[in-house]
Amino acid sequence: MKLLLIGSSTGGPNQLKYLLKDLDVKNTCVVIAQHMSSGYITSFVNQFNQEALSEVVLLNDRELLSHKIYICPQNTILTGNLSITALWQNVQTSFKPSVDLLFKSAVSLAKTHKILAVVLTGMGDDGAKSLLELYRAGAKCLCENEADSVVYGMPKRAKDLNPRLRPMSLKEIKAEISNFIEED
Repeated sequence: MKLLLIGSSTGGPNQLKYLLKDLDVKNTCVVIAQHMSSGYITSFVNQFNQEALSEVVLLNDRELLSHKIYICPQNTILTGNLSITALWQNVQTSFKPSVDLLFKSAVSLAKTHKILAVVLTGMGDDGAKSLLELYRAGAKCLCENEADSVVYGMPKRAKDLNPRLRPMSLKEIKAEISNFIEED
């Protein structure tokens, strides 16, 4: 199974819809850590699911992942080998759900799965350190450019830590995601 990981914050919901709503995720599991309060996340998932071609669901604790678009309602780690399970983590983090926690947990999965990791718009630096770790583990890594970011904090920090990252427009990121899903 291929794994698409996305981390986003301020401005992320509309960008996620732009990137994913008309994609058939086929043999790819999409896991998204979108900074959002628990009071809004369920309605976001329900609305996104109505608009999307693929099924969009709220990620449950101890869920065995399949070919869907999952939105993390809490801090989440991924574990497993050939099959992947999501586990909620009750740890204190600056941002919830934590992109760094999610991405870091996927580093070991890069040995057995094709991974594409993307950091989108948002304040702060969540996801930057773990995106670099995924890159070093062989995952394909992308970050959003300043022109398309609502807030160019998270992608800027990812680029600062890994100068080999090429900031991309949303249109370019969407093409990369489509290519990733289509390749064998």
